[in-house]
Amino acid sequence: MFLRPQNLLRGYSAMLPSMSTPYAIADVAMLVGEPTRAAILLALLGGRPLPAGALALEANLSAAATSLHLSKLTRGGLLSVQQQGRCRYYRLANEEVAHALEALGAIATKHHPGRALSPARAAFRAARTCYDHLAGEFSVALGRRLERDGMVRSASSHLYEVTDRGEHWLADEMGINVAALTRERRVLARRCVDGTERRPHVGGALGAAMLERMLSLRWLVKISGSRALRITVHGQDALGRLVA
Repeated sequence: MFLRPQNLLRGYSAMLPSMSTPYAIADVAMLVGEPTRAAILLALLGGRPLPAGALALEANLSAAATSLHLSKLTRGGLLSVQQQGRCRYYRLANEEVAHALEALGAIATKHHPGRALSPARAAFRAARTCYDHLAGEFSVALGRRLERDGMVRSASSHLYEVTDRGEHWLADEMGINVAALTRERRVLARRCVDGTERRPHVGGALGAAMLERMLSLRWLVKISGSRALRITVHGQDALGRLVA
């Protein structure tokens, strides 16, 4: 049903400086699988670029060790870096990396039905950022509603196609111009496997546009220091209508 994580990762083989094994997934896995590098990647999954100092704190590393890991991740094609004045800011190289990390999270995260969650964990599971789009329980419910009502349909195991009905609904309900989004260089609507819900939510240019609109309308607000998003009182009513 979903694109397997190894297929998501295989495309990075051409970016790696040297191949130590005949299997592309193994080379990428060696980059992702080291715990401190995994901490760095997850810190960047929210889509906001961060300086090396902030990433050192996230990974509990010295500046020198952080620099070494950031170099490996950048050479491996998983991170990009931009110089701003005297600071270097790092971010995930592209949405493909974020999608792969979220898919791996769906495999790695154990699900315990009925187990009570802490307030912070409950907020994270309800709504959070995944790169530049919405993830969590609400995002999965929204994706399910869009499919159920024929506004999007599966074009492949990892892509959505927006229908004519969907274009009109998105314009009327959210002020989103789908035709304009199709002119962007990125994928329009990706079926991104949610890391906690194990079901698809909407990523790509459409997912980013929907999250941007929800934030601008103050249906959702960002929580400082976290990928979690808080649903406002106004947002509870508005978002409830979207998934009904």
